[in-house]
Amino acid sequence: MANATAIILAAGEGTRMKSNHAKVSHKILGKPMIRWVADAAIAGGCDRVVIVVGSHADEVRAIAEAAYADSDARVECVEQTERLGTGHAVKVALEATGIDAGPVVVLNGDLPLVTAETIRAFAESVSDGKAAATAFTITPPDPFGYGRIVLAADGTIERNIEQKDCTPEQAASLTECNAGCYAFDGALLAAHIGEVGCDNAQGEYYLPDMLEILKSHGQAVRAFHCDDYREGLGVNSRAQLAQLTAIARDRINEQLMDQGVTFIDPAQAWIGPDCTIGRDTVVWPQTHLIGECHVGADCQLGPNTRLTNTSAGDGCVIDETVAIDAKLENAVDCGPRAYLRPGTHMLNGSKAGTHVEIKKSTIGEGSKVPHLSYIGDTTMGSGVNMGAGSITCNYDGVHKHKTHIGNDVFVGSDTMIVAPGEIGDGALVAAGSVVTEPVPADALSVGRARQKNIEGWAHKHFEALRAQK
Repeated sequence: MANATAIILAAGEGTRMKSNHAKVSHKILGKPMIRWVADAAIAGGCDRVVIVVGSHADEVRAIAEAAYADSDARVECVEQTERLGTGHAVKVALEATGIDAGPVVVLNGDLPLVTAETIRAFAESVSDGKAAATAFTITPPDPFGYGRIVLAADGTIERNIEQKDCTPEQAASLTECNAGCYAFDGALLAAHIGEVGCDNAQGEYYLPDMLEILKSHGQAVRAFHCDDYREGLGVNSRAQLAQLTAIARDRINEQLMDQGVTFIDPAQAWIGPDCTIGRDTVVWPQTHLIGECHVGADCQLGPNTRLTNTSAGDGCVIDETVAIDAKLENAVDCGPRAYLRPGTHMLNGSKAGTHVEIKKSTIGEGSKVPHLSYIGDTTMGSGVNMGAGSITCNYDGVHKHKTHIGNDVFVGSDTMIVAPGEIGDGALVAAGSVVTEPVPADALSVGRARQKNIEGWAHKHFEALRAQK
């Protein structure tokens, strides 16, 4: 299939969402709906994707630019300044881009479950010259609200009857439903889009009228039936957003289970569409993978873990952990209640334990930050042990400073390393120290006040307090 174009309609108000944001910006498993449709179109072989924006145009345009500015995909936004219907939106897109050839599929921006395979087949349905247009049809369990398609004996579309125009008998007997998406021969679409009129109660230009227009020119118009009705479901409310999110969750989790991933409770694991998980990894309840996450084999994920744009190698244990833009190599142990902030890189066999926060730091091979510590802007060598309550003091109120910790260093509990800091290989830092100077290799560093004991002081102190009552 060559020169296929997808026009994605994303200009609507989405009033039923009751939102201050564009409807298509709302997320399914952490990914904006408009990106689900655009990514499926790209994967389905569309060389060009045109997003028609209108309401909240800047917001939708920003989503597209952030996602596709550096990609090979040709994605562009065209603004429909006057929202005069779907036919008008397509006309605006054609005039702005000059598209007048090849298959053109018109998709709705709130159709997150449509797959790349379906879009490819949809575009191909008008690429062989047998049909000038095809309408995307489904057979949902409850057809109420959908336009009904009446097919002629030769399989072409005879009529499209809107729900409000159906007789009770038609509503009961006609199950082929129009999902509101169309594929066109691009040349014929460009030649006749100007014939769509607005002689209706709303005064709008409706794209479905193109079917009758093409038929009037002697062109064949057919139905493209999608066997999985869920691919044609749209989002118009918060309830539908939740329903489609659950469908997407189940579909992804079923695919992962087919690939050898274990889910303790699939209904409580939310894995984004751009994430991968290796064989024999176990996903515990309340695990969330958002953005592009890649987890290797034989890992334990969760419970109560949220990874965003994070990669993990094989054999990792990631328990009650939040990780954002982090990289974990093999056999890394995190949590419970660990927080890995952007720029964290944990090498093979390293550990971030209970109530540990790490930011923009490298934790060396086999090094451990077991509990109650903050490590920021630090490069740590291999075999390091950080005692409980240790902190690299990286911020002076204006600038961030770096700390370098060598190999095989032992840091005692409740230690403050004031950056810029340097601790050499094999050094030992005594518990309770405040380290403000470089520590040479193989040295003992003690940076604390001398202990002083006053005999009998405690008894006299409490006697005096009790006498004050």
